[in-house]
Amino acid sequence: MEPDLPGMRAFVAVAEELHFGRAAARLFLTQQALSKRVRRLEDALGAPLLERTTRSVELTAAGRRLLPLAVDAVAAFDAAVHAARGTVRALRVEVFAERFTPLRVLRDTVARTPGVRVDPSMRQGLALALPAVLGRELDAAFGRVHDLGRPWPADLLHRPVHLEPLHAYVLAGHPLAERTAVRPADLRDGGIAMPDPGGAEEWRGYLTRYCTEFGIPLRFTAPAVGARDYDEHMRREGRAVAVGEAGMDLPHDGRLRRLPIVDPTPLHLWSVTWHRSNRDPQLAALLRALPHPEVPGGRRSGSTVAVGGEGRPDDVWLPEPDRAELAEYRTRRPGAGEAVTSTNP
Repeated sequence: MEPDLPGMRAFVAVAEELHFGRAAARLFLTQQALSKRVRRLEDALGAPLLERTTRSVELTAAGRRLLPLAVDAVAAFDAAVHAARGTVRALRVEVFAERFTPLRVLRDTVARTPGVRVDPSMRQGLALALPAVLGRELDAAFGRVHDLGRPWPADLLHRPVHLEPLHAYVLAGHPLAERTAVRPADLRDGGIAMPDPGGAEEWRGYLTRYCTEFGIPLRFTAPAVGARDYDEHMRREGRAVAVGEAGMDLPHDGRLRRLPIVDPTPLHLWSVTWHRSNRDPQLAALLRALPHPEVPGGRRSGSTVAVGGEGRPDDVWLPEPDRAELAEYRTRRPGAGEAVTSTNP
């Protein structure tokens, strides 16, 4: 009996997930079928690859030796199939949602990077996308890598890509609508009211940190599905404001007003994450071509602080873990395809 590719693919899935149920779901197999494939591979190799108990799955010494080579073998086979068919597999990249910064950054990067094709995914939350990156269903995902409610997976790498200012949004007629800018103190009366972010725990965590630091009441309402629901949310909330990216498109009818938040301006740090064993040449090219974050300029409010390792006017705000991540990244300034990794709180 010779080792076969289905067995290799099954072994890689179990080795990366360390869970037969998740590995079976990843390959669209029953657990019984998955187990049979792994057993067949072990029989062909004449060595056990996994130690199984009722509560855990661990790699044996043979399994640890085989895993990196098996990952390469499966990837090489998939690449050979695409080459024989004359096709190039598009990278599957999570961009959060259509109206957010990552899609624009991705499109701009791909436009100047020959040989890279992408197929965007929109799961609306890095917390929701991470299992797919771990399972190699996604090649990469954009998001905020903190406040995910779970430890950062050891098999995933990430690096910062972009800093986006956040603005306040109100309807025409709101008490703040005629302002040219607002400060955190201006938001304390009505507070911030946002549609519930669902599985985007990282966004919930960001807003909670911001509002806690500046004493702004925060509440989450029913989820908004599309522009109509968002409109209704804004109308119901009266004196509250919503917060969103500065680059969001506004309706042409003028009913929604965008107000810069200053002294300080909150910044959202977008990072890209990928699986450390993903050796797709397109992914490597994409990671090399993605931009590095620059702190946007703003109004000066007096003192200076180190933001990401550089002296800047103290007019921008980042949550502490995001600030630390950016500072570490700026200090190391890694080479192409390398990433600063961290363990999330």
